[in-house]
This record gives sequence, C-alpha cells and structure tokens, in this order.
Amino acid sequence: MKKFWKQFLLRGLLCAGGGPLVLAVIYGILGVTGTVEALSPGEVCTGIVTILLLAFIAAGMTAIYQMEQLPLPIMILLHGGGLYVAYILTYLINGWLQQALVPIAIFTGIFVAGYAVIWLIIYCVEKGKAEALNRKLKGSA
Repeated sequence: MKKFWKQFLLRGLLCAGGGPLVLAVIYGILGVTGTVEALSPGEVCTGIVTILLLAFIAAGMTAIYQMEQLPLPIMILLHGGGLYVAYILTYLINGWLQQALVPIAIFTGIFVAGYAVIWLIIYCVEKGKAEALNRKLKGSA
C-alpha cells in the first residue's frame, strides 16, 4: 500500500499543473467568444484550486493499476469511482453542474458511457498487441 501512495503522490504532483492550464484555455475561449465577459476573483480562485486537485487526483489514481494484488475489474471500479467523485465534486463546487437529479443523472450517464468507451478501446488495443505477440512467439518456436 505504501508503494501505491508514493506513486499516487508522484503522478499527481507531476500532472497537477496541467489542470489550471486547461482551465486558463477554457476561460480564454469563453472570453474570446463572448460567452463570459467577467469572472469574479472567487470564481477564478475556486476554479484554479479545484481543477488543480482534479488533475492531481486523476493522474494519481492511475497508480491503482500498479497494485498487483487486486483483480483488474476491482481496479477499474476503484479508478472509475475515484474519478467520478472527483469530477462531480469539481463540477458542483464550481457551479458548472446544477445540483438537481436530472443534470446529475445525465452527467453520470455520460461519464459512465465515456469511461466504458475508453476502456473498450484500451481492451481492444491491448488484446491486439497480445495476439500479435502470441503470433510472433508461435512463429519463432
């Protein structure tokens, strides 16, 4: 478990700065398009801190796949659950998602579908790599 937390902190710290950079690009686009003309200092501070923490958690959670004692489905559920909690809290704290059942249900559905699609792509790519490796091994034997 100590290895997990060390990797979590290392990965999180390495990537945390990317969150505020993404937020700056989004705020810039909103300003250029005229969608948002002004942000209060409180909104900016909250956005920066929450996105920094979100990036930290999102990157740090990938360390779960280094824990060989857990089955892959459990790791996927822990990773996805951790990401979901981090994203939903970030969106609610910043007021980017209404605190009502329907918007949260829609967000949850989109999150689960997106997460499943990403994992399906990863599965297909890794399966293709394994099959190619197996063909090479059979050819050299």
